[in-house]
Amino acid sequence: MSGQHGGITLMGALAVLLIGLRLAGLIDWPWWAVLLPMWGPLALVALLVLVIAVLEIAIDAAKK
Repeated sequence: MSGQHGGITLMGALAVLLIGLRLAGLIDWPWWAVLLPMWGPLALVALLVLVIAVLEIAIDAAKK
């Protein structure tokens, strides 16, 4: 056993659902809105990196 778990995430399932609804013509959203759930994890990582960078700068400034 490799110990790896496969599967789809909540954001992945939401993206698949929205893409299906868009292709079926049930929603008339722009494609950027339909694909937005796929950007969620990337946005979360970017936000985390930004918060860490700001904290590092604030800690460095407080030491001086």
